[in-house]
Amino acid sequence: MSSARALKYLLTYSLPFAVAIAFQYQGFWTWFPMIYAFVIIPLMELLVPAKTENLTKVEEELIKNDPLYDWMVYLTVPVLYGCLGWFLWLMTGEMAIWERIGLVFAMGLMCGTFGINVGHELGHRKKKFERTLAKISLLSSQYMHFYIEHNRGHHHNVSTKEDPASARYGEVIFSFWVRSVVHSYLDAWQLERTRLSRLHKAVWSWENEMVRFSVTQLLFLLAIGFGIGWNVMGWYLGAAVIGFLLLETVNYIEHYGLSREKNEAGVYEKVRPHHSWNSNHVIGRLLLFELSRHSDHHFIAGRKYQILRHHNNSPQMPTGYPGMMVMALIPPVWFGVMHRRL
Repeated sequence: MSSARALKYLLTYSLPFAVAIAFQYQGFWTWFPMIYAFVIIPLMELLVPAKTENLTKVEEELIKNDPLYDWMVYLTVPVLYGCLGWFLWLMTGEMAIWERIGLVFAMGLMCGTFGINVGHELGHRKKKFERTLAKISLLSSQYMHFYIEHNRGHHHNVSTKEDPASARYGEVIFSFWVRSVVHSYLDAWQLERTRLSRLHKAVWSWENEMVRFSVTQLLFLLAIGFGIGWNVMGWYLGAAVIGFLLLETVNYIEHYGLSREKNEAGVYEKVRPHHSWNSNHVIGRLLLFELSRHSDHHFIAGRKYQILRHHNNSPQMPTGYPGMMVMALIPPVWFGVMHRRL
């Protein structure tokens, strides 16, 4: 029974299927993945009601140990890099500029969903194999520092002014992008400096994971540049930027305007479900491995995606993640909807 339930997450693989259509047929179809993700899916979510039901304790125990749920996530990595290889090969050919841009957005969608989103899920796991897969996934967007900053920075500082990935009340998404991208990267370096200083090890050494990540990402770029072409590397970087901007857009909607209070001693209250926006809209949940049940994820970060829960006291988004991301790009609409809910 639990394995049969896992099959619903095959909907996630509709994203690379849409990208495969774009790669195969090109022309107008190069824009089909973006239309599917940010037009068709949001419209469908307006028709499909959200579901707040939680698993029973017995169901949780059965499902969290079912390996099929893990393999659903593991298989995204070869699919991601299969798409990336196909993309790089296509960019060596002749096509109109608008088709190239469409393919860049299609690949960027893969970098953001199968790359960073899966890297996020696996980065919270305990097995070394899973954490390695997380880093490989994040490499696709040149965003490997997310592994450090998210786990050791964001989860500690979420919904405070110390967290660059928590959007503040009245902050426009475009300025948030700049603040979060720059300061999350700098914070990752600082977190590694702090860790190594406690261990009495040199900051500028191979012990520093940020050094290893930087070298890995540079070598990846050089391999594309020397092996396939520098112009192709440029198009790939465009897809990587789209990938991490999709992540930052998700960051923006997940904690917008929410804040943790300080006690008299100046210490922030513990992270609770009401410090993250939540969405129970089914299609978005399945597409993103339950990422939108974000309140429970921050409450207990180690919970696997398949057993994340709904909390009655968590603030609820009016629609699923794809629709919320589109709304965030239109600040007057975003503020009008979200400020009433806040």
